[in-house]
Amino acid sequence: MILIARNADGAAVGFTQVYPTFASVSMGRVWILNDLYVVPDARRLGAGRALVRAVTDEAQAEGVVRVTLATAEDNVSAQALYEVEGFATGQPVRHYVKRTRK
Repeated sequence: MILIARNADGAAVGFTQVYPTFASVSMGRVWILNDLYVVPDARRLGAGRALVRAVTDEAQAEGVVRVTLATAEDNVSAQALYEVEGFATGQPVRHYVKRTRK
């Protein structure tokens, strides 16, 4: 699923890509918010927040168990947005990554 943020003129200024999956332990659908991008000129104007809220609102409406995401450890502006929007790290599980390509 791809959601697009548009400015007042209708130009695309950002997008998010969400992958639906299923968690057998939770017995429910899970969405992975895999990408969130806003063009540099539109950052700090609410497009990223609107996209995150659109994903979580739609997930709630669809009965999705949870939305997960990851971001670079040094991307503090994204982390601040996600935390303000209710995302938490390390709760209730720890995520591991093994790189298979350099």
